Amino acid sequence: MPLTKAQIQRLRSLRQKKTREETGLYVVEGPKVVTELLAAGHPFAEVYATPDWTQPAGAAVEIVTASEMERMSHYPTPSPVLAVGRIARAELAAGELTHGLTLALDGIQDPGNVGTLLRIADWFGFERVLLSPDCADLFSQKVINASMGSFAHMRVITTDLAPALAAAAPTVPVYGCDLDGTPLSQLQPPVAAVVVIGSEGRGLSAAVASTLSERITIPRHGGAESLNAAVAAGIVCAHLRP
Repeated sequence: MPLTKAQIQRLRSLRQKKTREETGLYVVEGPKVVTELLAAGHPFAEVYATPDWTQPAGAAVEIVTASEMERMSHYPTPSPVLAVGRIARAELAAGELTHGLTLALDGIQDPGNVGTLLRIADWFGFERVLLSPDCADLFSQKVINASMGSFAHMRVITTDLAPALAAAAPTVPVYGCDLDGTPLSQLQPPVAAVVVIGSEGRGLSAAVASTLSERITIPRHGGAESLNAAVAAGIVCAHLRP
């Protein structure tokens, strides 16, 4: 049965954060990322695909025409598959940060960077990622696509960072990346720690900076002014996983 105009409009409207929050739904589009998430057992509520998409075995898919996909797609060039998921937000448990490694993102507003940072945390086996409320929305298409499946693997928690880190600081080190910090090579890999990455434009917020146990830096040997947030995080995470 053809999709109604209202159904298509509902799917298109999910590109907006306000609509995602109101409906509790988000969209993922693209054969690679949808296939990876389905393979990881991600519980999609709806999956729409054109006949030319090779669907994974056992996936419940509603077949739509290329014209319908073009109208519901969030992209200028539609992909052959679009999936709808239900938003489920994790909450930080008391004492949770004292176990394992945590990557905390303070005001990272570029969705591509947030998605890449999820991949980095996943690659290095971090237990969780914390997002400050002013980070890019976890359920935006650009974050999900940039994470390349890590969106479904990682425990990601949006929370007010300053009080969360202040509560953890007495028992686990909280490291903040800063140009004037202790060289990373002098840091002994800890059993549990929080690594805080600030935005490229402003660095760490004052409230989060006040919770740090130590500022660390990646020694500079050339003339570059700074490193991309995701590049810096990758170097730090690799050092913490010798």
